Formats: sequence, C-alpha cells, structure tokens
Amino acid sequence: DKLILSYKGIDNKIRKTLISFSINPEIISSDKVLFKISLKPKSHFTFYILISCLLENEKPTEISYKKALFYITNRIEKWNEETCEIYTSNEQFNLWVKRSWSDIVMLISKTSEGPYPFAGIPWFSTPFGRDGIITSLECLWINPSIAKGTLSFLASTQAKKFDISQDAQPGKIIHEIRKGELAEAKELPYALYYGSIDATPLFIILAGLYYDRTGDLEFIEHIWTNILMAMEWIENYGDLDKDGFIEYVACEKGLKNKGWKDSGDSVFHANGELAEPPIALVEVQGYVYKAKIEGAKLADVLGKKELALKWRKSAEGLKNKINKTFWCDEISFYGMALDKNKNLCKVRTSNAGHLLFTQVVPFDKAKKIVSVLFEKHFFSGWGIRTVSSLEKRYNPLSYHNGSVWPHDNAIIAYGLAQYGFKNEAMRILKALFEASTFFKLHRLPELFCGFSRRPNEGPTHYPVACHPQAWAAGAVFLLLQACLGLSFNRNIIKFHHPVLPKFLDEIWIKNLKVKNGKVDLYLKRFEKDVVINVINKEGDVRISIEK
Repeated sequence: DKLILSYKGIDNKIRKTLISFSINPEIISSDKVLFKISLKPKSHFTFYILISCLLENEKPTEISYKKALFYITNRIEKWNEETCEIYTSNEQFNLWVKRSWSDIVMLISKTSEGPYPFAGIPWFSTPFGRDGIITSLECLWINPSIAKGTLSFLASTQAKKFDISQDAQPGKIIHEIRKGELAEAKELPYALYYGSIDATPLFIILAGLYYDRTGDLEFIEHIWTNILMAMEWIENYGDLDKDGFIEYVACEKGLKNKGWKDSGDSVFHANGELAEPPIALVEVQGYVYKAKIEGAKLADVLGKKELALKWRKSAEGLKNKINKTFWCDEISFYGMALDKNKNLCKVRTSNAGHLLFTQVVPFDKAKKIVSVLFEKHFFSGWGIRTVSSLEKRYNPLSYHNGSVWPHDNAIIAYGLAQYGFKNEAMRILKALFEASTFFKLHRLPELFCGFSRRPNEGPTHYPVACHPQAWAAGAVFLLLQACLGLSFNRNIIKFHHPVLPKFLDEIWIKNLKVKNGKVDLYLKRFEKDVVINVINKEGDVRISIEK
C-alpha cells in the first residue's frame, strides 16, 4: 500500500517521497497507480492518499486526513481569535482583506522561537529576514504576535562570528535559510546566509515599533543584547569605508546586490551602466537613521540615557549627510545609490519613496518626491513602478526595473501619510484594490508588470511571481493604517487625520487589542470627514482622535 520515490543527492543524503494509500492498489507501475473500486449506482467511496517527504532515517508521521483537517482548522480559528477583524461596506474589498489574511496565516510556520511568516510560494517558502520583518510591520496593528515571533527567530539566528562563505559578521541579521540539496552540499551559500544589507537596521526598527504597539518591555529586555549587536554591526561592519553610510560588496557566491531589489542589474547609473560595488543604497541609509531613532527610544525606556543621546546625535548627523549626498537637483529626486567611486546613481526609483517611511526627508523635499512619484512616468495607474519609465533600464516586464510591487507601494503610502499626503496614500490604496479584482481569489501577487493602465484591462501578470507572497498579502493592512493615521502608544490607540476613499463608506474594526484591553470600532466616511464610534470597550484602552 506504499510507493517510495528516492533520490541520493550530491550532498550524499537520500531524500524520499513516501506515498501511502488507505486501500491497496491493484497495479503499481513506473508511471501510474491503479485502483479497483466497485460502486453501486448513486453510491460513493472515499479513500485517502498520504504523502510524506523524508530524509533517509526519518519516519513518517502517520496522521489521518480528518485529524489533519481538525488541527489546521483549529490553528486558523486560533489565529483569527487573536487578530483584529476588519469588515467594510465594500464586498470586493472584504474579499481582498480576507484573502490577504488567509494567505498570511497559510505562510506562517511554527518555529522554536514562535510564529514566522515564510516569504512566498513556490520560490521562497522559507524564512527570509527582510520579508519576515516587513510582513510583521504590515500586520503589526492587527496582530503584534507575528512581530514578536519574527524578532525572536531573527535574534536566535543572528550572526555571532565571521564567515565569508555565509556573508556573516557579528550582529548581522539573517537573509535566508535553506535546507535543500545544493545548500547542504555548499554549492549554494543559502543554508545560513546573511547577504542582506538592510535586514539588520530593519530588525531594530521592528523592535521599536513592536514596543510602541504592545508596551512589552519584558520582551525588549529579552532581545536587548541582540539590538545592541545589530547596532554594533551597523557601526563596525556595515560601513566598510567609514564614510558614514553602510554599503555592500559582492561575494564569490551569493547575491551581487543586497537590498530588496537584489537582481544583478537593479542598481545602475543614468546612462544605464551598472554601478560597481561597494554600493550604498539610499533607502538603506534611511533605515539606519530610523533604526537609530527607534534604538534611542528603547534605550531611554531601559534607562540607558547616555546611549540614547549618542544614537540620537548620530541619527541627526546621518540625516544631514543623507540629504546633502543623495539629493539630486537634476531630477528633483533622491538618487538611488552611491557606487565605489562615490558617484551618485542619478535615477528615479521607488527606493527613494522608502525615505518617507523613515521620516529622514525634510518637508520641502518630501513635496518634490511626491510630485515626481505620481507623474505618469512613475505611477502606472496600478501603483508606483520600481523604476521610472524615463530611465535607461526601465522595462515593465523586468523583475525590479519597472514592475509594480504591492509591499513597495504600501511602504511608500505609509510614508506619504506620515507627511500628511493622505490623498496620495489613498490613490495607492485605490490602485492596488482595483488591481486585486483582476487577480484570481483577489490575491495580489509578489509583483506585476509595470505597463500603463488601459481602459477595461487589468494589470499584466508577471508569469513567475510568487502567489501567495507574505509581504504582498500584508500590503492592504499597512495601506489601511496609513489612511487611518493609526498608531499606538501602549494602551492608547491614536487616529491622526483619518481618511477613507470613496469606495469605503464604512469600516468595522473588531477585537483591536492593546496590552490590557480591546475595543470594537465603527468608522463612517462623510464627504470631508471620517467619524469614529466606539461600539465596545473592555479593559484599559483609550482612543485618541486628531483631525
């Protein structure tokens, strides 16, 4: 009643796929399994197939379909009970929200340190540092336990020593972990790989925002050593030439580019020539600035006043340096990166939009960024492109040089809202919502092509995009947070100039939890206002509304 498919890899490990059946097959051949079943008219018959993937000495876990279904149903119900529920007057929008949350639950895996959102299916079904952090940021307001699990896991896998083959230095946060044949044989470096330039400052940012959301000082104390190590990596190892910016070089194996746009051709000059490493990406400098601000806040609450002062002073100096070095009057925009000769890549890319999220941009320059981001060469009608169509390497079919990524747009929208550009944030929400209606199950993929929007046509699919993809699924929650101006200070829930697009007249937010309480809210849109009513309140929770 069993079929075994086995393979010995170049790592000398035998991997097996074990297929067992609840009834014995009549015939098993090289290409098929045949069963003989007798059925009376209008009768039915059920049999089960169990597939297990094993290493040679592992034994399969025998579990029935009914038990597996019971387990997974209970798991989903538990996640739903612990998570804020969002329901609106727009049924299509509700489908997008439900699909997004269902996908996130699907991608969350249980680790020894807690829940962790794996990046995406089929290519990235494994822990990625950057993806896990950004997904946790997107979902922080609806369920902060994801962020806690992510921070715990990343702290436990933080680099403790130098390893050139892994691109590891002490304090660095993991890029990805893989256990496949090529990784185990060291043909690829991804078994335990630290080739991200941005995951380490993003780790500190998530820790700071998690504290704002929960007031969980005990957990911050638990990972404080990891936060210190991460900051030490930024200061000691991230800045290779001690010019004040963190940069990366290519390794013999692994990624050439180490920001979120990690394609080999994603960092380039205005003439189309590729930038030579070491490369300092503009958004990464913004992340470092925000990491120092968030780290200083945490140092303050832990009573480490001198350290907090040091980090704030360093952040202020970095802010001035970023705005002096990366701003380019020729394009009225921030350049993408500095190359090995400290020449600025004078190209318009979405990277600069992330600076709004970090709040490192002066308001006068923020206005200029916004103006450029929503010009036709940048805004496709479905979202902001990764690269402006005016640039030499623009290609709407490329992975990173002209496509539209939902998570990228959500981060930019959140930054727009922080500077008061709520109408522009709503434009992005509207564009991505309308895009979701053209994808199966209302599931936004990892990315889609950057062609300009045309009447009565949806966005062009990117054929090999992951779907589901965690940070694409989380985009809707960060977009809503941006429009509502929603923030937290432990038991205080704040709404700062909330707005809603015309297609969302009403929103019900249920089971929104803070440390010692929870609340149900009803929001109604009027022509020039959003009214917020408290439907139910339990425990110590306060609502603050600023209009």
